[in-house]
Amino acid sequence: MNANDSTTKLDFIRQIVAEDLKTNKWGGRVVTRFPPEPNGYLHIGHAKSIYLNFGIAAENKGGLCNLRFDDTNPIKEEEEYIESIKKDVRWLGFDWGDRLFYASDYFEQMYEYAVQLIKKGKAYVCDLTAEQTREYRGTLTKPGKNSPYRGRGVEENLELFERMRAGEFEEGRRVLRAKIDMASPNLNLRDPVMYRILHAEHHRTGDKWCIYPTYDWAHGLEDSIEKITHSICTLEFENHRPLYDWFLDELGVYHPQQVEFARLNLSYTIMSKRKLQQLVQDGLVSGWDDPRMPTICGLRRRGYTPESIRNFCKRIGVNKFNSTVDIALLEHCVREDLNKTSPRVMAVLRPLKVVIDNYPQGQVEELEAINNPEDASAGTRKVPFSRELYVEREDFMEEPPKKFYRLAPGREVRLRYAYFITCTDVVKDASGQVVELHCRYDPATRGGDAPDGRKVKSTLHWVSAAHSLEAEVRLYDHLFTKENPDDVENGVDFKSNVNPNSLEMLVLCRVEPSLAGTAPGSRYQFERLGYFCVDHDSSIGKLVFNRTVTLRDPWAKIQKAQKQR
Repeated sequence: MNANDSTTKLDFIRQIVAEDLKTNKWGGRVVTRFPPEPNGYLHIGHAKSIYLNFGIAAENKGGLCNLRFDDTNPIKEEEEYIESIKKDVRWLGFDWGDRLFYASDYFEQMYEYAVQLIKKGKAYVCDLTAEQTREYRGTLTKPGKNSPYRGRGVEENLELFERMRAGEFEEGRRVLRAKIDMASPNLNLRDPVMYRILHAEHHRTGDKWCIYPTYDWAHGLEDSIEKITHSICTLEFENHRPLYDWFLDELGVYHPQQVEFARLNLSYTIMSKRKLQQLVQDGLVSGWDDPRMPTICGLRRRGYTPESIRNFCKRIGVNKFNSTVDIALLEHCVREDLNKTSPRVMAVLRPLKVVIDNYPQGQVEELEAINNPEDASAGTRKVPFSRELYVEREDFMEEPPKKFYRLAPGREVRLRYAYFITCTDVVKDASGQVVELHCRYDPATRGGDAPDGRKVKSTLHWVSAAHSLEAEVRLYDHLFTKENPDDVENGVDFKSNVNPNSLEMLVLCRVEPSLAGTAPGSRYQFERLGYFCVDHDSSIGKLVFNRTVTLRDPWAKIQKAQKQR
């Protein structure tokens, strides 16, 4: 990412960084980190953190950002997640260079640090069960009670901790806890667990370890070992900062500064990794890369660009307080980017056949069409025009209401890049449904303008019936019906707010022949319809497109206003 791609106005975190550089607090260094747990796929909320951490490093001379996998829980971690996270970070436009790290790189050093705290009398092995530990912990209004094992001597604690490492005890039998203050108003300081026993194979260390550090113990040590200057976390870790500081101060090691910012909340969207997993497991979406999911891989499959996501992150800024961002802003950012970069093509999603009776039988013309009016260098292409065409079914009404200017009996409209046509006859099937229109064209209007200066009020897109390709088009909408998907009555699950109409699959669509062989991931504007991306299910024999986002439709607004009257 270019340093200029980030914000120019300093948010409160960048102000802290700027002040630290001014005072030479860290010797002129700026080192940040993005520390995902490899237990799931990244989502749009992670993109905000990636943009912030890598962005701050890029903006400052010599700045560095580490990619660090916080792989301290072998039960939930998989190599698949590690590879997907690396792919997503790169796709967003960032590079960690040679600064790829893992918490597991430091397991031995973390163990030695724990031994130091035991020797100082600041950590002890506790035999309370998990339920007893919760009971002894107290509440927000009631202080906790000291564990009966809190008074164990240093030598006994060292011996027990060594035996824990050696695998002599079953899971849950013992833990190592910090000895801080069971009466602290901050529950995180009430003798938190540092190590627990887990007889599970780790994706990198195998079965070498059977005790694993907790996040609170590992987090600060990882930052310290890597000489991070600014450890940027989301607000839920604000109450953990005193513990972060306590561990580093007691050890007397390098001490970075933890700074908290508000996480991203997006309307009509779930950000909880656990809840996203429920959607996948319950079959409410097709997988983690379902285009309705807020995952980076889902957004990529839907057709979002890295530039649009970075621009979104830039626009929402960084705050100290939680709020919800309207998903319309994210959609605006992708529209804005795709408008500049996407080639225009014509596609008909719900085809209605048009026969131009006065057009010569067997004749085919190659008409010139503009690829992108926003980019002159994109040039033009040829689209075939013939006697039989397809137009959108919704572009015709037999009895049009006021302000409907598209095709109707006796009405003249413009076909994009082609001719003026007038509807002369309507063919219906036995059920009364319109199945075919007959029209006449004006040969003098080739290119879309009439020599006599007459005007038409509507321009329609179309494809040649003989030359167009069949395609499947998937129309995506918000995955939830409520702005806050968690807005449910007591006893009702958030999944009750899943939008049953979030996906509509159209299988008999027609697209212009220039799209033959287009590669998965290619993005286009279907003129008058929206922005679409070729899905990875697409093949030479079957084109599949995902709708990324719609275009604004004045007619839809008029219809909505009429319904509200």
